[in-house]
Amino acid sequence: MNEGCTVGQYLVDRLRQLGLEHLFSIAGDYSIEWLNRYVAPSSIEIIEEVNEVNAGYAADGYARLKGIGALCVTYSAGALCAVNAVAGAYVEKVPIVLINGTPSVKKTITFEQTGFSAHHFISGRETDLQSFEHITVAAIRVDNPDLAPTLIDYALTQCISERRPIYIELLQDMVDLPCEPPRGVLKPARILSDETSLEQSVAQICAKLESAENPLIWVGVEIDRFGLQDKAMSLIQQLNVPFVTELLSKAVLSEEDALFVGVLDGQASSAAVTELAATSDFVLALGVWLTDINSLGWEPDYDKTAFASFDAVKFGTFFGGQVALEHLMDGILAQKVAPKARKLPEKPARSAPAVGSSDVITYQGFYNFIQPYIDRKTLVGADASMNYFGSLLLDVPRPGGFIAQSSYSSIGYSAAAATGMCLAKAPDQRVVVFSGDGGFQMTAQCLSTQTRFKLNPIIFVIDNGVYAVEQWLGDASVFHADKPFYKPCVLHRWNYSMLSEVFGCRGWEVGTYGELTDAVMGALKNSDSPSIIQVHVPDKSIPENAKWKTQ
Repeated sequence: MNEGCTVGQYLVDRLRQLGLEHLFSIAGDYSIEWLNRYVAPSSIEIIEEVNEVNAGYAADGYARLKGIGALCVTYSAGALCAVNAVAGAYVEKVPIVLINGTPSVKKTITFEQTGFSAHHFISGRETDLQSFEHITVAAIRVDNPDLAPTLIDYALTQCISERRPIYIELLQDMVDLPCEPPRGVLKPARILSDETSLEQSVAQICAKLESAENPLIWVGVEIDRFGLQDKAMSLIQQLNVPFVTELLSKAVLSEEDALFVGVLDGQASSAAVTELAATSDFVLALGVWLTDINSLGWEPDYDKTAFASFDAVKFGTFFGGQVALEHLMDGILAQKVAPKARKLPEKPARSAPAVGSSDVITYQGFYNFIQPYIDRKTLVGADASMNYFGSLLLDVPRPGGFIAQSSYSSIGYSAAAATGMCLAKAPDQRVVVFSGDGGFQMTAQCLSTQTRFKLNPIIFVIDNGVYAVEQWLGDASVFHADKPFYKPCVLHRWNYSMLSEVFGCRGWEVGTYGELTDAVMGALKNSDSPSIIQVHVPDKSIPENAKWKTQ
């Protein structure tokens, strides 16, 4: 036993080895000693957050760029507030570590056997653990120092292998107890494929690629989650086949590439993308997740689409189980299928109606206006709102320059995730977030953390006074008829720009294009605090590519 290593130090060392540089935390007496004695002196910077949901979203945004994120909370009263953020990370395959400061063994036994309760207890030692078992790939309780290294290594290996959250209960009386020091470096577990399924899947797909006259590659989110961007680009270039993405995987590969056509998400897609999908005689969907977002008013043609995701290949009546996406792509590349000579649809030149500086901003007009400001130095975040539609058609030049939680779609995610995005981004990038007003009301305190740590995201709050996307999902006809909004969709109005005075950052309130120009110029110059721009739009104004459902 190495007396120089303790359980608390072991966990810090392993997190550092995995590349963690920031830990999002909420102070709690069951975790405070670990934070103060072990994390604070280390190279991991503690980012003191304002609530557990924001901490979870920040860790999620951080992990999408950094490869791992972490938050530390206190038992039950803190941890159970983070459930929604962890659930979203589980759905979207984001590797975050939730460290839950937990009452000591003695306090636990006392409560269970006498009923004398320490604060935050609910029903004993299983409450939090059982809650997180369903939304993590490992949930462990560190209540023995001799087992701590094995348990911690198992959980962290699961996190980086499965690309999903894990849960660690760190008991307060375990932190200072000696344990074995870390051995070696943790690595993801090997990916495995069934050889027969893999061979059959490669043969099926290559045969279709060779016989198809107009094939298409649909690049999905697993290309990003498993770090397969270079391999996907090599395959696309070898085949000389056009490719599209989905909102979840927008900008995973360069949108400036000559073979990129656009984002395929049902009727919200551009005309060029829908035409390409309709005229293709074979679609290879690599890592695509089918959700109701990417089938908006449109069903994929399953007879001509081969889906390779979730460790399986599905094509018509063919099913290949236990086929790792990376192995499948390697197999296709090795076959050296002859490149195609498909004529790509011409990308129409971007054009927008001329607007005057005194004209009232519309939802679509806002996105027409903002496009020139989205360059290779921009990292875009789009929240679950009508901003999904507006941002879907934006050109985002930089690979990895777009983040949206569009499968789980928890409104309010993006503004809080921007905290983590700012800390994990490349030095030359600027974070720009598009949020709905309803979602922003849920996580507005993110401005406090961002101001405290001198982070400088530009957060556009599209202020139409309603939960527009919820109304759109329920009854979209309201947006083109003289009908009232559903009462639950009507918001209490905030003066969002004035929050800058509360939190000590910069804010603007705009309703015309001239005011918007001035606000954007001011925000771009503001380098040491968040900028919140409250953009008034008419309540029944929606992006053009959302209007198909209003008829």
